Amino acid sequence: MLAYIIRRILLMIPTIFGLLLLCFIIVQFVPGGPVERIAAQLQGMDQHGGGGVAAQSGGNSIYRGAEGLDPKILADLKKQFGLDKPAPERFWILLKSYVRFDFGRSFYRDVPVLTLIREKLPVSISLGLWMTLISYAISIPLGIRKAVKEGSRFDRWSSAVVIVGYAVPGFLVGILLIVLFAGGSFFQIFPLRGLTSDGWSQFSLAHKISDYFWHITLPIIAMSLSAFATTTFLTKNSFLEEIRKLYVQTARMKGLSETRVLYGHIFRNAMLIVIAGFPGAFVAAFFASSLLIEKIFSLDGLGLLSFESLVNRDYPVVIANLYIFGLMGQMVNLLADLTYVWVDPRIDFETREV
Repeated sequence: MLAYIIRRILLMIPTIFGLLLLCFIIVQFVPGGPVERIAAQLQGMDQHGGGGVAAQSGGNSIYRGAEGLDPKILADLKKQFGLDKPAPERFWILLKSYVRFDFGRSFYRDVPVLTLIREKLPVSISLGLWMTLISYAISIPLGIRKAVKEGSRFDRWSSAVVIVGYAVPGFLVGILLIVLFAGGSFFQIFPLRGLTSDGWSQFSLAHKISDYFWHITLPIIAMSLSAFATTTFLTKNSFLEEIRKLYVQTARMKGLSETRVLYGHIFRNAMLIVIAGFPGAFVAAFFASSLLIEKIFSLDGLGLLSFESLVNRDYPVVIANLYIFGLMGQMVNLLADLTYVWVDPRIDFETREV
């Protein structure tokens, strides 16, 4: 197992390198940049709030409105944003910096990118982690129950509820919850914005915990509702497939109880495919799925940060987020493989080619 873990960690290096290289190359062809933005502002032509490109990006095509500016000003701007160096040199600087987790500074917030990410991380961790845990905690038992009761009334009405929940977009559920429970038109039970209340650091430990869960209740409900369907039906179908196999019939013929057969024999085999989907579900919940929820509930997390940075061409933030999520995805995939072994010790990764 140790040899497999080492191989997987070493494989992360070319994967992350390829991700950064692809992102860097794409950025070279994106129109607009910090030089163009400032040049347009200087000439009063920044009417649409165009964005900028990071120091690691291209920005070689200067906006035509900058043609009337002093060439020395343009040269100084290029030097300020690091665009006076050739692209290969800028990419090499990016690699050396990212190895040290030095992501530079945001152009439009004028703070270190790592500081920005650190500030937004609690929101994204809260949304992604709790949504994934809650959806799995409900979906897996529900899927097992549906497999055991296949074709029953419970199976039919629970399928209808899960499918309807999956069909309704999370942001619409969020808006409905705000209208109902956050002072929209009916009840003022939950807060409308933020992860914690003002003065949270001065609260007692019990008050901190209760205030935290008070704030994330509605966002988590809105995100989790549509996350049940896939895992629920995946669990059900996986268990149904295992239930029909010969070893299950053999276990029953030996006189084992249904609970022993279900959780002692079927569970570890049926859960492998469910565990395989965990990394993707977690990363998606941690980043992409939370964007609209963050916007609706005024939660300033990494999803909203990445979106706004992309719109503003703040590529130091965009590339840093891609780097962090790429690294996170690789680590979570490794963790999933280790979980395979925990669920079913018969799996041997030592003989597996990466």
